[in-house]
Amino acid sequence: MKKHLLTLLVAIFAISTLTNAQTLDSKFGVDSIKTLKNASIYYQLVKQKRYEEALESWRYVFKYAPKFQRSVYSNGVKIMRYMAKKDKKYVDTLMAVYDQRIKYFGNSRKYPTAWIKGRQGSDLYKFKKNEVESLKKAYSLLMESVEGMKNRTTGSVLNTAMNASLKMFSKKQLEREIVLKNYSTFMGICDYQIKNRPKSVKTMTIVKNNIETLFLDSGVADCNLLSKMLAKKYDKVSNNMDELRDMISILKRMECTDSEIYGKIAEQMYKLEPSAKSAYNLSILFRKREEYKKTEKYIVEAISKTEVKEDKADYLLTLATLKFVNKELRLSKKYCLEALAINPKLGRAHMLIGQAYIQYREKYSKDKFEQHTIFWIAVDRFRMAKKVDPSLAEEANRAIKKYSQYYPDKGDAFFKNILPDQKYKFKGWINETTITRFSK
Repeated sequence: MKKHLLTLLVAIFAISTLTNAQTLDSKFGVDSIKTLKNASIYYQLVKQKRYEEALESWRYVFKYAPKFQRSVYSNGVKIMRYMAKKDKKYVDTLMAVYDQRIKYFGNSRKYPTAWIKGRQGSDLYKFKKNEVESLKKAYSLLMESVEGMKNRTTGSVLNTAMNASLKMFSKKQLEREIVLKNYSTFMGICDYQIKNRPKSVKTMTIVKNNIETLFLDSGVADCNLLSKMLAKKYDKVSNNMDELRDMISILKRMECTDSEIYGKIAEQMYKLEPSAKSAYNLSILFRKREEYKKTEKYIVEAISKTEVKEDKADYLLTLATLKFVNKELRLSKKYCLEALAINPKLGRAHMLIGQAYIQYREKYSKDKFEQHTIFWIAVDRFRMAKKVDPSLAEEANRAIKKYSQYYPDKGDAFFKNILPDQKYKFKGWINETTITRFSK
């Protein structure tokens, strides 16, 4: 009797176990055979990128065996991204895939809930960033991901989170100060990974540069707010040259070089490392303060110290500009030519020489005709500028149009025995030859 009772209890337990195996909470769902069959079908179709054909069999596993495998969700994302590109109604299902993955696989150590939300927010931003409510939801998901993952946040999520922050700001859904705070957080994460994860250096450097470009080009940060943000950071990093370089680069790019924090950083960098770049940064500071002797001192030091040809050419052009401002026109041309000898594509040097000639015209000669011939050689320089640097074409063309109307009069030229298309030599430090032409 006891033996029969034991057998019955075992049978009941086996049936109970089998029944429990055929539920949503079991690995194989409500029907293990159907789950395995459909999983096999959609897996092969996804592998072949036949996403629309995979939809039906995948949907069965997603609906009736949600605990089957994590790949149900990674493959589901592939399928739904494809479908959402064809019809945005599938975006809701794509979001549901992420929600269900969080429910059943959100405790994964490698891919936790915060990681999943980063992908979810990125996809929602991609498909519905122009709908305010969806944008707000995407931003929220992305920031939850950053908060949860912290220094483990991936570059793609950081990049999308920066875009979402700026989009939210443009839609008046986010305060300027929050965008600045987000920018600072994202850059800090990039810096951490660059410093501590050798395998991430290349990728995160690209991400960091992209985030910085997005932020600086957005117009969100005015000099006042940017200076305040960097001033708070300065005390923590005042002895870190890499951090100081990044900070001063941002200030120069935003043209905030007259700010107090720029001066502190520039002086500290020179103190820590009196290099060519540090000297040049100080020259910018003193130029803004109109302390031109100190400006020239540090530019000359930068020129003498740098071993980078492109930098030397830029520094020489800066010195030439300073000489132009101080009306030392011969020296301005001299340094422009030295810069061009290093970098022949420095169109700005040609533009500056042309302007120096025009400034000099009344000292060149007391004769009005000869004064107007200066415009020939100035226009030659403007034409050369746009030839070597096409990005200057618009500016150069404006100068050409403006000054070519001041060419000498053809009638005046006749009485000086000067004909069109003749060679014409300029004397003194100009010392160039051009071809004659006259105003119409």
